Amino acid sequence: MTEIYDEFKLWDLRIEVVGDQDHMVCDHKVGDYFELSGENLRFPDGQSFSIYSLAALLPLLPAKQRMTDMNDWMTTDTEVACPDPYCAARFRIIRTGKSSFRHSETTVVPLGQTGNE
Repeated sequence: MTEIYDEFKLWDLRIEVVGDQDHMVCDHKVGDYFELSGENLRFPDGQSFSIYSLAALLPLLPAKQRMTDMNDWMTTDTEVACPDPYCAARFRIIRTGKSSFRHSETTVVPLGQTGNE
């Protein structure tokens, strides 16, 4: 009988504000950041983050957490522009480490059931 390995790894991410502070029109500050591990966002105490910028970043973050080929643009491209076209802020997505998760702790769908049968 083959044992099913239940573990998978995701990159932990740090998303940091970079750019020219003098030309930012939003409330960003160079060096502000938040972190993502698994599905959990962590913001430093007392620091805010624009919901519009967060909305622009959120679709990219799960893809940046996955292991990617070294030639994939998702591996090499690390900066995302602020969604306000007049703001000079960019957000650098940094892979900081890997965390392990268990399939059985993240879903009720049994391993081996893909829904494509």
